[in-house]
Parts: sequence; structure tokens; C-alpha cells
Amino acid sequence: MDVIAVYPGTFDPVTHGHADVADRASRMFHRVIISVAANPSKQPFFSLEERVAFAETVFADNSNIEVRSFDSLLVEYAREQGAGAILRGLRAVSDFEFEVQLSGMNRRLAPEIETVFISAAQEYGFVSSSLVREIACLGGDVTEFVSPAVKEALDARFRASKNHE
Repeated sequence: MDVIAVYPGTFDPVTHGHADVADRASRMFHRVIISVAANPSKQPFFSLEERVAFAETVFADNSNIEVRSFDSLLVEYAREQGAGAILRGLRAVSDFEFEVQLSGMNRRLAPEIETVFISAAQEYGFVSSSLVREIACLGGDVTEFVSPAVKEALDARFRASKNHE
């Protein structure tokens, strides 16, 4: 069975934890679509175009993964993509309650689309995009959490903001 999975998120920025979940999912599904949410209500740090470009760089070597952006209701977007699954990564028990509530609502709206949870590898269980941004903002090294392109962009952005102070 050729099942397509969408992996939605703001990916602000994409981390090694996101990459781990997507790469593992790419062995389970015919195709995984990294679906970068526009989500302006979250006031993303990086623009949609930057977040898509970072994801394209990170996943360039995996032919089973493609990157797209979306700005609609997730289940409608998943239907448009022909997806049979929505992929969600879980880092900790704290993620679980919210994700189960979300998957219940998605099931109600689109019962034909399953939500599949993949737990983050142990070494990435504590990594989040917001923590990576905070570490970078305070001058910390985020090399072990993000791709070189993302690290470079974070460093440049925070260097520029410090120069303007």
C-alpha cells in the first residue's frame, strides 16, 4: 500500500529532532511531505520562505521526502496531497496530551486520515525549535541541534540584532 504522510509544523527552525522523525517515517511511508505551516499567529522567527529553504536543504538527500508549505486547515491540506496519514513527533509525555486532543479533532474532521505518532530519538527528546532559538539568542552553540545552514542563519540573525543595539 502506497501511503503518503504529511508531517506538519512551523519548523522554526527545523531541528535534528524533526529530521530524525521524518527520516524514520520515510522508511514507513511511500512518501513524506514536510508541510511547513505559514501560521502567522505564531509569529515565526524565520519567514515561510526561509523555513521551507532550510527544510529543503536538510532533506535534500532523501528522495522519499519532499517539502511544501501550506496555509489552510491541516486535514483539507492533507486531503489535497492525497495523504492517508498525518505524522506527528512526540518528545515527551507533555506533548502527548495536546497531540492526542489534536488527533481526535482531526479524526472527527477527516476520519479517513490516520494520525501516526513517532517518538523522538532519545538524544533529541529535549530539543525544540524555541529552545534552539533561545540558546542561539544568548550566544550558545546550537551545532548539535540543527543543520549547518540553520546554525549559520541563526548566528547571522542574532549577530545583526546585537549590532543594532
